Amino acid sequence: MAANSHDQGRLPAAFLRPGSSSFLDFLTEYAPERLPGSLRLPPVEGPVEAVHGTTIVAATFDGGVVLAGDRRATMGNMIAQRDVEKVFPADEHSAVGIAGTAGLAVELVKLFQLELEHFEKVEGHALSLEGKANRLSTMIRGNLGMAMQGLAVVPMFAGYDLERRRGRIFSYDVTGGRSEELGFASVGSGSLFARGSLKKLHREGQSEQQTVTAVVQALYDAADDDSATGGPDLTRRIYPIVTVITEEGYRRLAEAEVAETARAVHEGRLELPNGPQAPVL
Repeated sequence: MAANSHDQGRLPAAFLRPGSSSFLDFLTEYAPERLPGSLRLPPVEGPVEAVHGTTIVAATFDGGVVLAGDRRATMGNMIAQRDVEKVFPADEHSAVGIAGTAGLAVELVKLFQLELEHFEKVEGHALSLEGKANRLSTMIRGNLGMAMQGLAVVPMFAGYDLERRRGRIFSYDVTGGRSEELGFASVGSGSLFARGSLKKLHREGQSEQQTVTAVVQALYDAADDDSATGGPDLTRRIYPIVTVITEEGYRRLAEAEVAETARAVHEGRLELPNGPQAPVL
């Protein structure tokens, strides 16, 4: 988008023309090459080796929703990074956690944040939570070409619905298909084990702290059986990222808070290595 030659230093006309409140639509029309899914890969044989994020979990409680992620990133069978961040605020009342190809996922999150901010500035109010979930679905669908080449991005979206006055969770597939999850959900390589853990630990009517403990337990179980998921690293003091979204807004728990919960979970595992035991009936 070249600047207007008669008005050097001023914004190009495209930026001043009335149009859609969607920044994604604007970018698609004026600079499609800047979209994450528009990248062209050189011909390669075999799978593309890229850094991948792993396990994200979410669970609702009375008053909101908790979204958390482990800190490990992998490249094949190697640990690429031990302290990667996979959970980000989307706006004041929502957050997104990333699994899949880390580089593309982070770019997608940045674009999603900008999309929500742009809409709010143009329209004068924030999108509904349902609308935000739909926008993210469209963006994931735009990355389908890269996903077919093995560079998939599979986020999880959670937020507090100001209209329904409760926390909600949305999961996606690589085609942009969207599903609302009830109670709890997980995504990533350790999701099978994390979901099984939450199925036994999550209860209706739990408090915020009980739900935080449940998701940390779920990440611990995922790390116990999935080598790509990193559990709490007490030696290096690396703990999961845990966020809480309520009517008051998005809040990332301080490292000291998460460390206290992680250490309590670890102490419990010294007595019960397989974790808390739910009653049979």
